[in-house]
Amino acid sequence: MDVNDIPARSSDETVNVFVEIPKGSQNKYEYDEDLGVIALDRTLHSSVHYTTDYGFVPGTRGADGEALDAMVLVDQSTFPGCLVEARIIGVLTIQSSDSRPEQKLLGVPVREPRFAEYEDISDVPEHLLKEIEHFYEVFKDLEGSDIGALGWEGAEEAQGLLDEAIQKGEESKEGSATAPS
Repeated sequence: MDVNDIPARSSDETVNVFVEIPKGSQNKYEYDEDLGVIALDRTLHSSVHYTTDYGFVPGTRGADGEALDAMVLVDQSTFPGCLVEARIIGVLTIQSSDSRPEQKLLGVPVREPRFAEYEDISDVPEHLLKEIEHFYEVFKDLEGSDIGALGWEGAEEAQGLLDEAIQKGEESKEGSATAPS
C-alpha cells in the first residue's frame, strides 16, 4: 500500500500519523515517495534530539505543498514507518530560515492511558511545551539556519488547519489523477 493511500482520519475522526523520526533520535529520516521507503536525510549537527515522535499526516498538503507535519507525545519512542492513531491537541508554528511560517500538529496516541486526559494544548505541562519549542529553535543552529518558534495554538485551531490540509490533499490527488501523462 502506498502511504498516500492511508486516510488522514480514521473512522472515529482520530488522525493517522506516519512516523518518520522516533523520539530521542538525532537522525532525520524522511519518507521518499518515489522509492516508497524511509531514507536517512541527515544527522542533526547539534547535540539535541527529537522531543516527540515526528512525522506527517498522510493525504494532506500544508501551505508548503508537503504533507502536514505532526508530532506525537510518547513515553517510549516508536520506529520509522509506524502508523500512530492520534488525537490532535494543538499546533506549533515555527518560522523557517526563509521567514515562512510552518505549522506542526501536536497529538497524543489514542490508546495511551498516560495521555488520556490530554484534550487541548493547555493540558500539556508548560515545561514540556517549552522543551519542544526550544528544540525547533536550536536544532539547525550549527547548520547556519535561523528558526524561531512563534507559539502554540489549541485543538480547535489545529483541527481547522488539519481540515484545510485534508482539503488541499484531496485537491492535489484529484489534480494529479486528471493531469495528462
